[in-house]
Amino acid sequence: MLTALAGAAVAQDSTKSPLKISGSVDGYYRFSPGAEGSSFSNNLTSFTGSSNIFQLGMASIKGEYTKGKAGVVVDLGFGKRAEEFSYADEGTLQSIKQAYIYYAPSDKVKFTFGKFGTHIGYELLDPQLNKNYSMSYMFTNGPFSHTGLKADFTLGGGAGLMVGIANPIDVTSPSSGSEPKTILFQLSKVADKYALYLNYAGYFGAKLQSPNASSLSQIGLTAAYTVNDKFGLGYDGTVQFVKDEVLNKSKTWWGSALYANYAASSSFGLALRVEYFSDKKYGVKVGSNIFAATLSGNYKVGGFTLIPELRLDNASAAIFSKNKAGDPTKSAFSAILAAVYSF
Repeated sequence: MLTALAGAAVAQDSTKSPLKISGSVDGYYRFSPGAEGSSFSNNLTSFTGSSNIFQLGMASIKGEYTKGKAGVVVDLGFGKRAEEFSYADEGTLQSIKQAYIYYAPSDKVKFTFGKFGTHIGYELLDPQLNKNYSMSYMFTNGPFSHTGLKADFTLGGGAGLMVGIANPIDVTSPSSGSEPKTILFQLSKVADKYALYLNYAGYFGAKLQSPNASSLSQIGLTAAYTVNDKFGLGYDGTVQFVKDEVLNKSKTWWGSALYANYAASSSFGLALRVEYFSDKKYGVKVGSNIFAATLSGNYKVGGFTLIPELRLDNASAAIFSKNKAGDPTKSAFSAILAAVYSF
């Protein structure tokens, strides 16, 4: 959802200058009782897998150039956050967060070719674009990126349509051309105080994300509503169906999250994320229902943001560990102090 809004901002800025350079650096310290380093962290979501040590997240640099009806975006990232995002790639491809060319023959049609962030979900890779520093279970287990061709259509009245075809999910360069392609779809409606996005990504007929997956379909609904100039709400809900070709049955996981953002002043805000994630059928090998509550502060001075965060995860099964010995427990607590500078 936020990807589309960010894209709109880029189009507006491109009328002022043909070249735009931006970037960010982030790092964090995550406290998890009884944990040490990254071998035991009680963390089942992306980008915050280290505990009780100082950790760099990602150094990012992004260049955007537009001339006439065409443009190019090169978005590079270095560090553990970028490596986790591009987990399906190797070598220099892991540093490419996004790299795409776009062409807009009119103000109602835009074609994009290359690697781009997924349209599914509420959260984004770059930490300065999120209010919470740690990520949701839905973000972690859904698509990260797509490499292919998509077309965006402006339908009028704030409505939009995107259709596309891409490589296997999260794969920039497949080993062969025999894998089936991923179908991409988004229907959107953006108004002054709200935005709605209905999203889909899926493939059929081959082994891709896991050795047993012959097909995968994920559908999601993302929404944002501005109550007033200080308070906003967001919602993300999604379900993924995976066909296990060995067992000849479907495995399903789903999730739902509510986001509440409060700006107490121009320099300080609070963000609450409440998420319910269900994977009782082992769609992503969690095998449990999880309720996670995350409260984050955002203190901003210019391009600098300090994010203190408290998070509590509670599961229906003992999938966490209470100590380094591995004794099982149903809950996990963590506290994060993160710093982000963006320009």
